[in-house]
Amino acid sequence: MSIKKRLLLSYIAMTFIPIVLFALIATALFSAFYTDMAGTGGRKGMPAFWEESAQRRDLIAGVKFMAQTEPERFMDRDFLKKTDEQLNRLQTGLVVLNNNRVSYTSPFVENLELKQPIQEMKTSWTQNRREKSRFSVEKYDIAFSDGTSGTVYFVSDLKSFFAEARKFFPLLFLSLLLVIGLTNGFLTYLVSRSFIQPLYMLKKAANHFKEGNLDHEVKLKRKDEIGELGAAFEEMRARLHESIHLQLQYEENRKELISNISHDLKTPITGIKACVQGIQDGIVDTAAKQDKYMKMIAKKAEDMDVLIDELMLYSKLDLNRLPFHLEPLDIRSFLRDYVEELRIDPRMKGIKLTFSTSNDNPVPVMADREKLSRVMVNIIGNSLKYMDKQEMEILVELFADEEKATVHIRDNGLGIDSEAQQHIFDRFYRADPSRNTETGGSGLGLAIVKQIVEGQGGTVWVESQLGEGTGIYFTLMRVKTIETNSDH
Repeated sequence: MSIKKRLLLSYIAMTFIPIVLFALIATALFSAFYTDMAGTGGRKGMPAFWEESAQRRDLIAGVKFMAQTEPERFMDRDFLKKTDEQLNRLQTGLVVLNNNRVSYTSPFVENLELKQPIQEMKTSWTQNRREKSRFSVEKYDIAFSDGTSGTVYFVSDLKSFFAEARKFFPLLFLSLLLVIGLTNGFLTYLVSRSFIQPLYMLKKAANHFKEGNLDHEVKLKRKDEIGELGAAFEEMRARLHESIHLQLQYEENRKELISNISHDLKTPITGIKACVQGIQDGIVDTAAKQDKYMKMIAKKAEDMDVLIDELMLYSKLDLNRLPFHLEPLDIRSFLRDYVEELRIDPRMKGIKLTFSTSNDNPVPVMADREKLSRVMVNIIGNSLKYMDKQEMEILVELFADEEKATVHIRDNGLGIDSEAQQHIFDRFYRADPSRNTETGGSGLGLAIVKQIVEGQGGTVWVESQLGEGTGIYFTLMRVKTIETNSDH
């Protein structure tokens, strides 16, 4: 539930709950004050005041009916006396006028000591401020058989009712204030608590983050705006935790890189130092030995130069400092020309090199021509290092669909076991470290391949079986036509 809806419901509750509670309290107070007020018990759950009022109305209605049907009875003092006695029990008296002259006055009315004649009193609620008592006066006109007219007054004393009312209404007002205060206070506490508690949890989480503890999860389990804020906090925590973990991993990789660089540079330097030491010690005492040692020094220096170039290239790729000059390129023509040039390479002597494609039409892709050549050099160079058969084969295949072009370079060399396949694209990883002295590999070739391919929006993977050979795949994104993209 959103905060806006929660506040709206609280405002509605603050309006209607006090009304309902006030009605219940008012009913209870009314029953407490006016039940059995006249000394008579309630009937069927009805307060005595209302029962008394109902009896008074019924009796007055009966008297009025008698005045209408048998008006002569109101000249009979015995009838008036008996009727008045019944009315007296209900705090009501009877006054009868005949031709504006009082013919009968109830002792109950005489005891009220009214300060004005009954004829001058309004037939409604009235007040004698001096006595602070209240009366109800009802008037009914009658016609006698002799042609004269008369009037019947019913005077009710409600002093006891209004005496209780002076206690009832202040208590009712205090009850109203109490209900409003408690309801609003309770609802305000509930609503504010639903805001303050999650905010306190967010503050606690922020303190954990400030102290570097990113393992403390933020779980508010809410679906409102504060819940969204908590989710943002949790996402921030997760990203910070991942970033720091990645940074630590980078630091470990950096240390490992420095260690590997030191090791790989030390090997040719050690060889060069040994050759120089041999020359200085006079071991090289013939022209043939001298030529052999100089070739060894040159070979080690060349290995160092290649290693340093690959380190610089990988470093630039890893830091995204080497720009890619992507352009529309027909990968089919590129691979075909590359294979033709590679066949005349002295290293390919005795090796069967084949190019195959499933599409005879141009296959335009977006690629960097120079870096794509480096990918081919590194993959095929890696195949040449691990060939162990007399009849060696390297097959370059091209597959294309509407979205991408896939290049497959397969050899029939040693192959790679399944465990090593997961790491061959890691820097300085060698599937067969014991052959490093012979092959002179730096362990960066396939790592550079991965960086270049992924930098051009493609993917690279390996499939291999021991003793049968290795296949390396990489993809490049296709474009519609070379001519269309060349205009951009």
